[in-house]
Amino acid sequence: MNALFPLQPAYKPPKIKLLPLRDQPAYRVTQNTASCSLVELLAAVVGGAQQIEIAEALVARFTDLRSLSRAHVAEIASIKGIGQPTAVRIKAALALGQRLMVPEEERPYVHSPADAAAMVQYEMSVLEQEYLKVFLLDTRNRVMDIVEVYHGSLNSAQIRIAELFKPAIQRQAASIILVHNHPSGDPTPSPDDVAVTRAAIQAGKLLDVDLLDHLIVGSAGKWVSLKEKGLGFT
Repeated sequence: MNALFPLQPAYKPPKIKLLPLRDQPAYRVTQNTASCSLVELLAAVVGGAQQIEIAEALVARFTDLRSLSRAHVAEIASIKGIGQPTAVRIKAALALGQRLMVPEEERPYVHSPADAAAMVQYEMSVLEQEYLKVFLLDTRNRVMDIVEVYHGSLNSAQIRIAELFKPAIQRQAASIILVHNHPSGDPTPSPDDVAVTRAAIQAGKLLDVDLLDHLIVGSAGKWVSLKEKGLGFT
């Protein structure tokens, strides 16, 4: 009979369901982050019914935050229960913590398109949708922030140029660099990419915020600078 009707494993409820509210990661974070364990902090970032199990799997795989912060998004996403969006969210949370530890005078400089590409290419090269981000730079070309402004299937008709400059105006940035990815892996600029670049250059002149470059990130470390290609820039 057992061969015909094998016994099913007993249902195990998610660990978070077994905890009283005061012991759940989200509540613990609201009370005192300093007293939270690494698993609790990661669980709060992950969210969902299996957040504790996933956080434990992360700690078992990477051991500590240093190893986790060095891991590629795809490596994090390969863990059971973690998809691409959650892996990106974990990387973003770690990057926020790293920025907090960097004094303002040690913010990275952008001296060339390669400098900017190096900061985002590995993260953006594995994204399954198109994302458009804006580097905010001060008068010395130091990175003030990198802000996501669009994601999805992008074309020039969908992008409002004012949205590209909104973060720069809010933060009083001196200049910006646009960067977006091509999920196909081919960073070759499209006519829409060139059209957006031209429109952004003209808007920047009116707003007194220079567009220094527009980068397109592909796969396997490939990227293109529209300024270096002379596309959209005169």
